[in-house]
Amino acid sequence: MTEPKYKIGITQGDPNGIGWEVIIKTLSDPRITEFFTPVLYGSPQAVAAYRNTLTEVEQFAPTTVASAAEARRGRINLVACGQIARVEPGKPTPEAGRAAVEALRTAMRDLKAGELDALVTAPFDKETVQSDDFRFTGHTEYLAAELGGESMMIMCSDVLRVGLVTKHIPVSEIAARITREEILADLRIFNRSLIEDFGIVRPRIAVMALNPHAGDGGLLGREEQEIIHPAIVDAFHEGILAFGPFAADGLFAGGGYAKYDGILAMYHDQGLAPFKSLSPDGVNFTAGLQAVRTSPDHGTAFDIAGKDKANPQSMRNAIYTAIDILRHRAQWAEWSANPLPRAEREKSARDGAKETPQSAREPKE
Repeated sequence: MTEPKYKIGITQGDPNGIGWEVIIKTLSDPRITEFFTPVLYGSPQAVAAYRNTLTEVEQFAPTTVASAAEARRGRINLVACGQIARVEPGKPTPEAGRAAVEALRTAMRDLKAGELDALVTAPFDKETVQSDDFRFTGHTEYLAAELGGESMMIMCSDVLRVGLVTKHIPVSEIAARITREEILADLRIFNRSLIEDFGIVRPRIAVMALNPHAGDGGLLGREEQEIIHPAIVDAFHEGILAFGPFAADGLFAGGGYAKYDGILAMYHDQGLAPFKSLSPDGVNFTAGLQAVRTSPDHGTAFDIAGKDKANPQSMRNAIYTAIDILRHRAQWAEWSANPLPRAEREKSARDGAKETPQSAREPKE
């Protein structure tokens, strides 16, 4: 059976950041179109401006198309949108913010229409994209609003996967936003994503504490005792292999994270600081949605924009991760399409298969 060649949409992000540089560097290898069909969304003027600043790019000549429906296999396709009159590398401007949003919305149109298999987004500036009709604090929140469902930000690499309970909110609001129900809901999303998106049959999830030293028995906070641990117990009773809560410093400094398939962090920097230290070229994946969306784990990097210094590895990994997740989802859909009926399972047990007691199945930490 021939594997499908996926059509992957890639948005320009902020045209004054490093988005186009990492996109062009990633796609300049002529062999790249053997693996997937790229559909870029952004300004042709910005493409030309950044192409001229790159010294080691041999060839990059995208074909302009009206939409992803017209994308040609074996070519790099460009949907002209998000135009910007003047490219100013390194400068966050309202015009660049509007261009980033327009490119994202154009790609979302094709994604909703089923013309794209996945979406990869270059970074935009969260401040300059704000307007009367765009009040989202990041791509994750926008995609959740457009596609529906309960989304989760998962930072992933070959080293570890980190999910977040709270995302882009002020630190002063974190404790109030962490509830037993929210943690349980996130553990469900995380567990399902690890199975269906990453191909892990029985994932083990470590849950971080909120307070230092996991609260020290209540001396440094009671969230661990009253909220986080009860949520872990609830999840375990649903068959989710969740453990903790663990103090973040001990979990990472001692290498304990390596025993788990996923780490659930309580807030943004608690998860991303160790993740980026251990995985400098990681990927941001939005789980919990029907559509697949990934992005590099870095920002606009205005300080090096236009200087031919940006490393494209995270963008390259984001594209490959999107393709891997599409493959895993297709495999899972095939494997779970015709499950053994309940009556057949019960008959098999009666005919001699002994059921393992629940207490014996539960792993001990």
